[in-house]
Amino acid sequence: MEIIHISAECYPAAKVGGLADVVGALPKYQNKIGHIAKVVVPAYDTKFIRESEFEVAYDAWSNYGNNHFRYRILKEKTNKLGFDLYLVHIQGLTDRPNVYGYGDDTERFVAFQIATLDWIAQWEHQPDVIHCHDHHTGLIPFMVANCLKYQIISKVPTVLTIHNAQYQGQFGWDKLYYLPAFDLWKGGLLGWEDSINPLAAAIKCAWRVTTVSPSYLDEMMDNARGLESLLRQERWKSVGILNGIDSEVWNPETDPMLGKSYNLKTVETGKAANKKALCDVFQLDSSKPLFTFIGRLVDEKGADLLPDIFYTALQQHGDSINVLVLGSGDSWVEGRLNQLKDIYGGKYNAYIGYNEQVSHEIYAGADFLLMPSRVEPCGLNQLYALRYGTVPIVRRVGGLKDTVIDIGDGGFGICHDQTSIWDVTHAINRAVELYNDKKAFKTVRKTMMKIDHSWDKAATNYIELYQILK
Repeated sequence: MEIIHISAECYPAAKVGGLADVVGALPKYQNKIGHIAKVVVPAYDTKFIRESEFEVAYDAWSNYGNNHFRYRILKEKTNKLGFDLYLVHIQGLTDRPNVYGYGDDTERFVAFQIATLDWIAQWEHQPDVIHCHDHHTGLIPFMVANCLKYQIISKVPTVLTIHNAQYQGQFGWDKLYYLPAFDLWKGGLLGWEDSINPLAAAIKCAWRVTTVSPSYLDEMMDNARGLESLLRQERWKSVGILNGIDSEVWNPETDPMLGKSYNLKTVETGKAANKKALCDVFQLDSSKPLFTFIGRLVDEKGADLLPDIFYTALQQHGDSINVLVLGSGDSWVEGRLNQLKDIYGGKYNAYIGYNEQVSHEIYAGADFLLMPSRVEPCGLNQLYALRYGTVPIVRRVGGLKDTVIDIGDGGFGICHDQTSIWDVTHAINRAVELYNDKKAFKTVRKTMMKIDHSWDKAATNYIELYQILK
């Protein structure tokens, strides 16, 4: 089968969150099992894109409403990602350093979607599936099925994967004219709660809808920022497929970002060496258990509570624990996390921002990773932590519930039920007890590292889903 993945992100070309990791791995594993998977993303001004070689695969003009633009489809020459990567270059719209955050994001992503479909529609053959990821590509299922200019590909199955239903890409009806011509009586398929809602449109129009974990699919029925009734209505065509991780990129035995590589047999010495190096950089004591957080500092991740959680834990445990944070987001949270450095120097530190190298070093050097999320569709950080022998401390929600079993239930992680200061600090207390039981801690660590969370199973599950549609 030929599968075209269309997304706003793809690691390492452009990454903001877990969406990039999924789109950067799933196609590679689909190719490995004998299919042809390709990826299309906007041509941002990122380091990876600037330093890679591309050739022009197509060059044409298009428009969104009265706005005419020239676009070029650029193909990465070397196939170094394990799949064909295509970029949509639109001067002034896609060629910016950031993926999101501009006042004209609606125009940027509408133009990107139109250009992508214009290109596909003129192929001499048709792909077997168009796989759209999140709201940034949510207008594609509607346009494929209903816009007159795409009639030639109107029978190509479309699949939507919802990575996070909290973000929906709404914009006003005054911009309806941006879309190519279609029968206006079908305009209701675009709308939800008085606006054009790309995610809602995709849920209505895609042949199948997937989420990134079975539990998140269930949770969306009651918590999807206003789309609950629509998701319940379309439940018949929806399925939860748990994400995997790229076990080639995330492998402590071969990871080039680590100072000391290790495997299941050498995990104790390997993690100790990486922990020592990490603690030396951040002025922490490597003889103490190291608790970490990696991610966006937003309420969805429970980050608003982190300053109080860490303050309470450090007060309770005195000199017996270390804490390290890597992330960025809410400026108020960033400020409070930075303030803790003045109070708990030598026991606490924070790197405000994002650094891929540092994230790998933390997974390898940390003892525990906190994920007190309020919403976690799948979560990849806990899977990386397991792969690197770092015990995840997670709230039982979404994909965290599907992937982490509590040590009290014979598992390998520490789970709690609420995103609250008390619940998380109690989980930290349990983690300290586990750390001090050296034999149990070693057993848990080795159990975690044996778990296979590679993309192999998920890639096969997606192929089976596509085959139903043909």
